[in-house]
Amino acid sequence: MAPGRKLPRAVGVALATVGLLAVTAVSATVTVAVGKPDHRPAVAAATAPATATTTAAGSASTAPTGTATASAAPTTAPPAAPAPVPAPTSTLKGTVSNGRHDGDLQYFLLPIPEGGESYGPADGMLLTDKDMGDQMGGAEAIKALKSFGYKDSATRTYRTADGKAEVTVTLLRFSTPARAAEVARNYTLDGLDPVEITGDPAAHGYVDKPKQQAYTGSMSGISSQGDVQYIIDVEVKGTPDKALLSDLMKRQRDWLTSGR
Repeated sequence: MAPGRKLPRAVGVALATVGLLAVTAVSATVTVAVGKPDHRPAVAAATAPATATTTAAGSASTAPTGTATASAAPTTAPPAAPAPVPAPTSTLKGTVSNGRHDGDLQYFLLPIPEGGESYGPADGMLLTDKDMGDQMGGAEAIKALKSFGYKDSATRTYRTADGKAEVTVTLLRFSTPARAAEVARNYTLDGLDPVEITGDPAAHGYVDKPKQQAYTGSMSGISSQGDVQYIIDVEVKGTPDKALLSDLMKRQRDWLTSGR
């Protein structure tokens, strides 16, 4: 059963952790596939072009006119290489000033590292109030968030280049930095062990170690920078390494601080 997430002021709301890994249940056990998918299209081997040949008519005989006639097989030209398809360019924009984040909230999501593969839109997606309420436990949860100045939220999930981890980053924007910090400080995950996060002084985290190394473990980090609270969830096969979560939290903090 997924752990509950508590909002400030003791709003007792149970939250379900959102996971995008493929899950297969076999004899009451759960196995999560974390292998990196291969989306490269199969490429058929190109056929070697035919070579033109010339044969003398009559084979050692002479044509009546005294000249040899020759026939040549037509030459097949190789197919033209397809034009490269440019990668889509993001049009999102955002600015940071005195802890206030203006513009597209998706702009401030931690960039996907080189070789990573996004689930869904590469720019991530905005969450509706219903989406966020569902993630936090229902209609009462979103009401509680709004009482703390909640404005909007965005999320993106990607798989790392080595295929070993799935990372979900969720940002929540509030009316003031103080409100964002308060919600982040009071955000807890029941039933999980606390884990130290280095490089992000405002962060706290949790780890869920699997009973067996063949199962999936997870980590979650929570912090805020300016008027934005950020939550990073990591799922890996086996026992998670807290160094990975610390690195992600630090990079997200730096991105929110500078906006670049």
